[in-house]
Amino acid sequence: MSISRKSPNASASVPRKQIVTSMCGICPSGCGVDVELIDGQIERILPLKDHPMNLVCVRGAHSKDVVYSPDRLKYPMKRVGDRGEGRFERVSWDEAFDGIAQKMFAIRDASGPEAVMLHTGRGLFEFGSTDAFCPAGPPVQSNKGILSPFGSPNNMNVGSICYVAYGVIAPMTTIGAGMNNIFADHDNANLIVVWGANPATDSPPAAMRQILQAKKRGAKVVVIDHLRSDIAAKADQWIPIRSGTDGALALSVLNVIINQGLYDREFVQKWTVGFDELARYAQEFPPEKVETITRVPRDVIVELARQIACDGPVTCQMYTGLEYTNSGVQNIRAALTLWAITGNFDVPGGMVFWPKPKGHFGRTNVPRPDHPKAIGYDKYPLFCKTTNSGHIMEVPRAILEGDPYPIKGLIVAGASIMTNMPNPDLWRKCFGRLDLLVVIDRFLTADALHADYVLPATTYYETLSHQRYPGGYAQIRSKVVEPLGEARSDFDIFVGLAKRLGYGHLYPQTKEELLDLVFSKSPVSVEQLMRNPGGVKYDSVTIEYKKYEKGLLRRDGQPGFNTPSGKVEIASSVLASHGYDALPVYVEPIEGPLSNPELAKRYPLIFNSGARIQSAFRTQHLNIPALLKMQPKPHVLIHPQDASARGIEDGDRVFVETLRGRVPFYARVTDAVLPGAVEANAGGGGPLQPREWREANVNCLTDHDNRDPISGFPVYKALLCEVRKAEEQ
Repeated sequence: MSISRKSPNASASVPRKQIVTSMCGICPSGCGVDVELIDGQIERILPLKDHPMNLVCVRGAHSKDVVYSPDRLKYPMKRVGDRGEGRFERVSWDEAFDGIAQKMFAIRDASGPEAVMLHTGRGLFEFGSTDAFCPAGPPVQSNKGILSPFGSPNNMNVGSICYVAYGVIAPMTTIGAGMNNIFADHDNANLIVVWGANPATDSPPAAMRQILQAKKRGAKVVVIDHLRSDIAAKADQWIPIRSGTDGALALSVLNVIINQGLYDREFVQKWTVGFDELARYAQEFPPEKVETITRVPRDVIVELARQIACDGPVTCQMYTGLEYTNSGVQNIRAALTLWAITGNFDVPGGMVFWPKPKGHFGRTNVPRPDHPKAIGYDKYPLFCKTTNSGHIMEVPRAILEGDPYPIKGLIVAGASIMTNMPNPDLWRKCFGRLDLLVVIDRFLTADALHADYVLPATTYYETLSHQRYPGGYAQIRSKVVEPLGEARSDFDIFVGLAKRLGYGHLYPQTKEELLDLVFSKSPVSVEQLMRNPGGVKYDSVTIEYKKYEKGLLRRDGQPGFNTPSGKVEIASSVLASHGYDALPVYVEPIEGPLSNPELAKRYPLIFNSGARIQSAFRTQHLNIPALLKMQPKPHVLIHPQDASARGIEDGDRVFVETLRGRVPFYARVTDAVLPGAVEANAGGGGPLQPREWREANVNCLTDHDNRDPISGFPVYKALLCEVRKAEEQ
């Protein structure tokens, strides 16, 4: 099912050129593209004009290098050496599926079906196609239910360490909707505040383009970040802040707005609960005090408050940068509260709720069986209830201690636990205790070295799929090239496994059947989509504002927000019912200079990890030579003042040290970070990467037990460290 246009000059004597209209196949974002093929192989990727997502990032531009990389996994493999050795033999798909199923049945018989778990990451390409594997109900991400018919609740994903705090828990407990139902209206804003985000490294960087277009027409852009990121370098104002203290800044801005009477009194009185309690709590955060906490000058705090309150409409581009501290959920709630009380919710140029989609898309209705609660439910009940899944951070406890019950089998799909989670040595120990470890991926990962079976997955270019976009647009992603070797799509791998486990009949058997299911009751048909390979707009979205006044946000059709009270819950009843602070309470980072001054004497620098580079997608693509040229070595960004005091020059090999250990990086001396702070690249630690990146697993420095108590997210961005020049360069 591919739509192509042959070159009129094609002949047997010259290379045959085709253009296939599809979507980019390097990540799940779904950018519309024309793919130029030469003799059936990808040559170039061109953005598809008039597509709602028509950006081609640097990774997409190097699609050819990724798809045809000599490192691609092409055949199923079975471990023949010790765990961690990475010694495998090639097996058939039947042998792999039979062996995996046999192990899973043995685990179920000995320890119960809940002893098998699935963990997926952003490298699982087919989020859309694996709608087929969702049980009944609205999960946060797809494919969470593949083990439900087996009897296990432990279908986990990257949401255990990313997005859910920002995108689900914080907004749900404040305004009653997730961030996927809200958009920043850049086109109509007078002021755009970018907070804890760098849209330039998004996949794709669509918001970056929108913000720069808004700036060009006259909107002011203010960036709050510990790092002078790509967007901060182009903004009208960069407000540098000490990592982990964003909640204190938000509360101080609220202090100014409340004390100066700059809030929207009518909205506050009619549509919020908890404002009076907030007003009292915010008195603890006067700008002069918060300057000592955040390192943001008092006058800057006051001016920011006045801009947000008076220069509207104001929108906010937030993302996960606020999540990775000891009060991540509450920090984000404080920022959302700020936008609510200044009248910037659901107004032109503010934070706007998407209208409800008119179409219904089909999903396999697999009931959830009776089984024990998912791992992590006892410690993070709100997270687990919200996401209908377990929490990956609590899995080591189950594997090593059998608490609350043992985990004996683990399937990892499109993820790399050992390079994404704190304390790789802990996970290495966990892998050694498993009876079964299966890895599904396109490339050999650090986890795969320990696997019993490694299954090769395709890129999106090698499979039929589909995508749905906000605003009422859908597209079928045609198969552009044939799969390499015996690689199969994520969908086909899950279908094959489900068949061996005895419940394959519950799911569509082919991609064509899946498409028929998904679009069976939708406003657009498969036939329409096949006739229009660039996609179909099926819903002319008309934005209505102040939907809370019109009964358009609640399921019961009554005016208000979709919260228990029907109002913006500054004091959250949901959080209170789970034993958390109802107000957006700020907590000082527990490993920080103010809360732990003695430790700060030994490790005087603020440690931040997770800085993305545009040439990599999380931990992916650091083995692709053409992309590695953009940044061949892992960097730690350090201020000139701190570098000079340590005898460090730009490009020097250095060691970053924390309480957990030390990791080699290469110094990038720059004033893009605050004095007294550093920023270390994430993504290193993979077996296919060059030595410099392979040795630079930043999570050898982070702390498995230091987390946000509500989300369970590890503190990646508010720790303490020291940087020392390596003796041998």
